[in-house]
Amino acid sequence: MNLFSKGSLCPPFLRLAGVVFLSMCAMSVVPAHAERIKEIATVQGVRDNPLIGYGLMVGLDGTGDQTTQTPFTTQSLNNMLAQLGVTVPAGSRMQLKNVAAVMVTANLPAFARAGQTLDVTVSSMGNAKSLRGGTLLMTPLKGADGQVYAIAQGNMVVGGAGASANGSKVQINQLSSGRIPAGALVEQAVDAQVGDAGVLNIELNQSDFSTAQRTAEAINAQFGAGTADAIDARRVVVNAPESPQARVAFLARLEGVQVTPPQAAARVVVNARTGSVVMNQAVRVQDCAVAHGALSVVISTTPAVSQPGALSGGSTVATQSSQISLSQGGGALQMVNGGASLSDVVKGLNSLGANPQDLVSILQAMKAAGALRAELEII
Repeated sequence: MNLFSKGSLCPPFLRLAGVVFLSMCAMSVVPAHAERIKEIATVQGVRDNPLIGYGLMVGLDGTGDQTTQTPFTTQSLNNMLAQLGVTVPAGSRMQLKNVAAVMVTANLPAFARAGQTLDVTVSSMGNAKSLRGGTLLMTPLKGADGQVYAIAQGNMVVGGAGASANGSKVQINQLSSGRIPAGALVEQAVDAQVGDAGVLNIELNQSDFSTAQRTAEAINAQFGAGTADAIDARRVVVNAPESPQARVAFLARLEGVQVTPPQAAARVVVNARTGSVVMNQAVRVQDCAVAHGALSVVISTTPAVSQPGALSGGSTVATQSSQISLSQGGGALQMVNGGASLSDVVKGLNSLGANPQDLVSILQAMKAAGALRAELEII
């Protein structure tokens, strides 16, 4: 049951204008290596289920939530104290410093049983300065169906450190989140339906018709004709033993079957925020001419003071004086020679002398002109 309804001639690092140009290079197309089915696919029904809970972290060294700005922390504390038999007078304004409201998340793996432990992640949801040294109080962790599947509690490990004084602050890593190893105890299991009616569904991690067909052929070669059929680009149906014990042994052998995936589609991935450009070995470029010029605008502002003459009755006025200059670099046409390997593509792009930020625009223009034989993806 699921909780939801259902080798290389160019170096590996090419520096373009001080930014790393990453590229998996090859002189010729390298044949794909065989991979095990367990590395390229999963068995339908074998999956993790996310859990979430809301709780309180106590024992903080004066770095907890400011209760005047996070009223839900005080409300949660009052509810907890009431369950423990402690009555807080109505209208009390508690000034807490060592308590913080947190969200707790975890993943419930497939086949987990009651009594097993899970690692949990704790994150502040208020304005606590730090969760270092805190203890998470008993927190129910619920699934997407609203049922409680685990209970979390324990001392948290925070990987960051920091200090502040007189307005100065130094901090390393995050102080508002951390993990509790084995911090949750599974209360009820989630049944994983695998191989009902003697049929297994193998789902590829990436949709590809060729990979699906090769997976089915490899399974049939190992277990006999008619064992597996590729249904679509992602799913392969496999006939499995109906006995649970025999099915486990069958799956153990099935996961080790070797499949040789086809060559990946040509793709160029550009990170527009960092300027990183990554290409796979299938990228090709046709002969084309590219003109690239740099445009820079410099604006400098200088403050000036206008002083009136003596006995003129005027007043001193502060003014701003701005100078604007514009320069444009050369943009002569340069030939980018097409190549039959990724190393040739990299050499041709490097000949333009463009930095990665400009290279993004050049690649887009080359794609529009039909000179770039690859899918261009901007992330």
